[in-house]
Amino acid sequence: MKAIVLMFDSLNRHFLPPYGNGWVHAPNFQRLAERAVTFDTSYVCSTPCMPARRDFHTARPNFLHAPWVGLEPFDDSVPELLKQSGVYTHLVTDHYHYWEDPGHYYNTRYSTWEFLRGQEGDPWIGQVSEPDIPPNLNKRGRRQDWVNRPHIADEDAMPTARTIRAGLDFVRRNRNADNWMLHIEAFDPHEPFFVPQEYVDLYDDGYDGPVFDWPVYAPRTDETDEQIRHLRIQYAASVSACDARLGEVLDLMDELDLWKDTLLVVWTDHGHMLGEHDLFAKNYQPWYEELSHTPLFIWDPRSGRSGERRAALVQPALDLGPTLLEYFGVARTPDMLGHVLTDTIASDTPVREAGLFGNFGHHVNVTDGRYAYYRAPLTANAPLYAYTLQTSRHRQDLLRGQIPDVTLVEPLSFSKGMPVLRIAIPGPGSPVEYGTLLFDLEDDPEQLRPLVDPGVEARMVAHLIQLLRACDAPPEQFTRLGLG
Repeated sequence: MKAIVLMFDSLNRHFLPPYGNGWVHAPNFQRLAERAVTFDTSYVCSTPCMPARRDFHTARPNFLHAPWVGLEPFDDSVPELLKQSGVYTHLVTDHYHYWEDPGHYYNTRYSTWEFLRGQEGDPWIGQVSEPDIPPNLNKRGRRQDWVNRPHIADEDAMPTARTIRAGLDFVRRNRNADNWMLHIEAFDPHEPFFVPQEYVDLYDDGYDGPVFDWPVYAPRTDETDEQIRHLRIQYAASVSACDARLGEVLDLMDELDLWKDTLLVVWTDHGHMLGEHDLFAKNYQPWYEELSHTPLFIWDPRSGRSGERRAALVQPALDLGPTLLEYFGVARTPDMLGHVLTDTIASDTPVREAGLFGNFGHHVNVTDGRYAYYRAPLTANAPLYAYTLQTSRHRQDLLRGQIPDVTLVEPLSFSKGMPVLRIAIPGPGSPVEYGTLLFDLEDDPEQLRPLVDPGVEARMVAHLIQLLRACDAPPEQFTRLGLG
């Protein structure tokens, strides 16, 4: 048996033809939907980038216990379990967060790995002189991004193109071997939305303003409707570039007749906001549908289901690991909370009533597929602690200025008997500002009218409490959320 797991970063389902988009040029996503099973109720769990990947390895939510951290010494790892059971695992990626603090411990869980350079602010090209940074609306213009761009301007030099082709080289080298899992992970269509001009030319833009391909992580201020339209076209062009690379994967599946014995999964960690609700990007706002409701496609050669859709509520970050283990005949561990999707792929068998999702210190969210409930913390957004054996989070030190409020505490239920550090972290104010929200996704899919319905809210709170208990959420999470 063989498996290819293809992951894109920040892929918004609203920009894909299989999910109803009629203007984005993405014929290979449509081609994929005709060959695989398309999931209509797929949601994130821990967010954003590295927390989602930790979920993929461990098959359990981590956003209630820790912020953006690497794999912990006590974490289970699906790729490692496969490797230990004789399944060759290979990672090929241009996602540079794996190689910065605290992305460590992920790549070494695979048999082998390959890293392609150049995305976003990847500290890749050394240049002492200042790059030519044009005036731009995001007011960021990261220096390293503009140093890197001239070196990835051609189609063949783009990191995503090189990443996909490196993955396909692995397949060609090992076409006659058995028992392997290939994890191809592309950073695109994550911002900046920088792709060869041929993909931009697929769209009628006509924009003649400042560079605007990297929206700031903040609400809209003075950006015009024209600029918003241009931004969405830039994102669409990035999706089209990803679609072209997906086409290469599908072409090789056809060429080598891999459909007969190769599991294929195409998924993403989360979406991206492009002016909806007058908001850009992610992380500070509620996890609206554009962020949390994600595309997912799976081909399982055992059931051979193709061109079909599934309504069951799934969470790929949690469920793909157990599904891969079952596919290769490897036992899952007791700490894993995700579900095997084999029967769901074959016949839409439900695996959960509700799904829990969010990012550390912000709203804690739950959906049953019909309703989305975003529970805000109380006014103080406290207490809030990280439980970890690491002292760094994304580009900062968890202990900086907080040494007096660090305690070594008893092991967590899933830390394999290891005590952990409990580190106090100030909670952000934005989730308090937005408040608790409830939406009826059937009657209000664009989430324009928050619902006031005590009966529905009570039901969603019950789901929330049950899921918090299932993943052994710290007691102070219940306190800060006003749940007792």
